Amino acid sequence: MGNFQKSGRLRRIMQSNIFLIFLGIIILSFSFSMFSFMGKTEETIRNKKIIEDKITELEKSKEKLNSDIVKLKTEEGIEENIRDKFGLAKEGENMILITDDKKQTETQKEPDSGLFWSIIKSWLK
Repeated sequence: MGNFQKSGRLRRIMQSNIFLIFLGIIILSFSFSMFSFMGKTEETIRNKKIIEDKITELEKSKEKLNSDIVKLKTEEGIEENIRDKFGLAKEGENMILITDDKKQTETQKEPDSGLFWSIIKSWLK
């Protein structure tokens, strides 16, 4: 009989408004924690993807640098590097230099001065 009365007391406590409010607060805080955790998980997945992309990019760069190092260890690679850096040519080769014409750049700037001024200039000529 004593056990029955104790279970009745426990049932009254569990069905009281204060206990239900406390239980609701605990459930809400758990829900907010779960949503926060899910957001952090998604952010971690995005960061992981960014880092993986950066790793693949760095590996490609490493492979290119290693191939450049191997190329520079050969006579042809050294010659090509010097020719690229200093603009040198072998004996018997001709080098062509391309320069911009200054007159063309000056004439291209004139039409930008505006319609009004171009009409005035055409009258004065």
